[in-house]
Amino acid sequence: MKPWLGVDLDGTLAEYKGFEGHENIGKPVPVMLALVRGWLADDIKVKIFTARVSGNTADAERARYFVKKWLEEECGITDMEVTCIKDYYCVEFYDDRAVQVEFNTGKLLNDSKMHLRHLLKEGK
Repeated sequence: MKPWLGVDLDGTLAEYKGFEGHENIGKPVPVMLALVRGWLADDIKVKIFTARVSGNTADAERARYFVKKWLEEECGITDMEVTCIKDYYCVEFYDDRAVQVEFNTGKLLNDSKMHLRHLLKEGK
């Protein structure tokens, strides 16, 4: 298998203002879209990594359809894999919620603002 980069959809590649159904995806984020296009032009494998395609099979497939449609119509990108599964070939992950941890140490490499801390406390 070929190594790949994972790019989150909502809040990273697409603007996100809250979930409004699988068929509603925000406008592309220009800076991230330019990065993805550059990687693809350099023959780097990129996958969209999104929770939208998790869950039951029918719902996941419906979500995958709309993400692929959005990629083609809004971004001009075809044949990109859309997944919610990270495997050993994922070498980097771009996400608005990630906090990077140093390999094998547990040391945080970037500052966690915990801007969603209230959700953890409320159990949502």
